[in-house]
Amino acid sequence: MPPVSPATAAISVRRLVDLPVAGGAGFGGTVSAGPVSAGTVSGDLVSSAAELAIERIFFEAAGVRTFATETERAEFRERWLGRYLTHDRALTHVAIVDPAQHGEVSGSPDILGYVVGSHDDPARTLRFADIPYFVDLAAVTARYPAHLHINLTESARNHGVGGILIEAFVGDVAAAGLPGVHVVTGARSRNVGFYNRLGFLERATATFNDNPVVLLGRDV
Repeated sequence: MPPVSPATAAISVRRLVDLPVAGGAGFGGTVSAGPVSAGTVSGDLVSSAAELAIERIFFEAAGVRTFATETERAEFRERWLGRYLTHDRALTHVAIVDPAQHGEVSGSPDILGYVVGSHDDPARTLRFADIPYFVDLAAVTARYPAHLHINLTESARNHGVGGILIEAFVGDVAAAGLPGVHVVTGARSRNVGFYNRLGFLERATATFNDNPVVLLGRDV
């Protein structure tokens, strides 16, 4: 598939649960991101193949690139991705580009990024007990209980894709009647500015593996 022109590509956001399970199509490739809109796309969307694409993006974007064992790799995936696909699947959104938008009449759309998360307060939910910093952040997560994780392909960054994925998740948080949503990231990470621009402000700090982290919360 040729690269998509940022000026002409039509990118949409879909829930993972809305992708029909069928056989034959696949998700892959890296394309440039263009104008983004919430909506629907044509094509045979395959849920299982979409999950493989999400996993690929997850490991490509991960700060950890090597693992001592396959067990360690599996635990890393489960902590930051897997359990959300299992327990909070309906809250998973993907950004996709439809091949028909750039001259192809068939084929499956590429996934440019995803957002996963939960409405459950991680400081008060047993399945997140393996993340130690939530003990120190419990007073703040009570005000901002929902939380998310987002990753994009490299070529989709700086084109508004991340922002619309987050707004889709925040829309779910608002619909659920929750007061706020948070992300936790490295205190010196470049993505702090990205979250700040979307209304996530510093609410608390902690440490993780001897590194400073910051909880950024957004009122809903």
